[in-house]
Amino acid sequence: MTSHCYCLYGGRGTGDTHCILEPLSLPESPGGVAAVESSPYVPCIFCKECYLLAEQNQLLKHMIIEHKLVIADVKLVADFRRYILYWKKRFAEQPITDFCSVVRTNSEAPLEEQDNYFLLCDVLPEDRLLREQLQQKRLREILEQQQRERYDISFHSMCMFCDQEFTGNRSVLLNHMAREHGFNIGLPDNIVNCCEFLTVLQEKLDNLQCLYCEKVFRDKNTLKDHMRKKQHRRINAKNKEYDKFYIINYLEFGKSWEEVQSEDDRELLDNLEEDWSDWEEHPACAVCLFCEQQADTTEKLYLHMQKSHGFDFPKIKSEHGLNFYQQVKLVNFIRREVHHCRCYNCQEKFQSKGGLISHMEEMKHITFLPARSTWDQPQYYFPTYENDTLLCTLSDSEDLITEDQNEDIPVVSEDISNLKALKQSSVLNDLLYEENKSQEKF
Repeated sequence: MTSHCYCLYGGRGTGDTHCILEPLSLPESPGGVAAVESSPYVPCIFCKECYLLAEQNQLLKHMIIEHKLVIADVKLVADFRRYILYWKKRFAEQPITDFCSVVRTNSEAPLEEQDNYFLLCDVLPEDRLLREQLQQKRLREILEQQQRERYDISFHSMCMFCDQEFTGNRSVLLNHMAREHGFNIGLPDNIVNCCEFLTVLQEKLDNLQCLYCEKVFRDKNTLKDHMRKKQHRRINAKNKEYDKFYIINYLEFGKSWEEVQSEDDRELLDNLEEDWSDWEEHPACAVCLFCEQQADTTEKLYLHMQKSHGFDFPKIKSEHGLNFYQQVKLVNFIRREVHHCRCYNCQEKFQSKGGLISHMEEMKHITFLPARSTWDQPQYYFPTYENDTLLCTLSDSEDLITEDQNEDIPVVSEDISNLKALKQSSVLNDLLYEENKSQEKF
């Protein structure tokens, strides 16, 4: 019996329909609309049984077992309580067969072993119109909520990774976590019910649970080390619990963000079938940071900047330990300073770019970077030139060795014959000092 119900749950059927000559009206409870909104319970369509809204699956199971009713694609219903209340009223007015398809199970078995199930789905115009109305209403509410959060200046919260406190607008905290801790949950304008979202994430951390792989650890320090070393300072996109916090999941009726994205991917694949035989591909050229010289590979461009200007980008990247985003900010910073004909070391301005470059090469100002705080700023995330190919070729190829790679490195043991001297001179003292500093920043 269970297997038959499971198959019916995801299916669609056909049935008798009636013309709808006027817009549908959602039912109101005896206490009015406010009572419907605030009630935590959802009644059965056919009887007096009630379930908490959070126990939606229990109600669906009850209606399948006791009343043989299957609701198709229920996960796409925007307001489950209002949907149920509407059909409870309609089924009290007309027979169920006026709305639902009848599906017979075990049709080849003896008559007494056969069962009739009723399938309610959006093939019925009335059901589809109801679902669309609920979706539109939910979308209006979500957009209004997002608008309130966008301009709200009463936001107050602590960073999840350090002791810093933030007040004002939610974007200040979200940008801080992305910039300082590498934890990015998306642009503020793409998020709704931000406070609830942050509370959910904080509760997971308080329960010693990794936000990405969702494993639970024995203590806070072990969790922090895991998330840092495994680069798990991000959320699990496959966790459906987070869907309600992103605007994209409310925009298109009857589709989740994954379905919308897969449609876009299919569209791209379809376009690949077009005839591109007359297409002539030209190599994308990157432009030097200091002159008009172009090169079709980053290696050639880096070699040019080193020989012609004394600027060794790979060396600077390695010495300063620049990750991808820091490289982006550095390139955009230099581009902007050169565009303004201003030396990024001494801030002297020149009448022409040629005069600037001559000064920087002569004074060796081109070789050394200014203080990191000067260029490692959020404003330099944005390209100085919109067609800057160099930004597309940056990489993290020289990142730190991962934890898994560390296992292959041979370990040379220290002489432990004199433990007191070892404790005073061991290199571990320096390592522990650096580790404690990094944990304090977390």
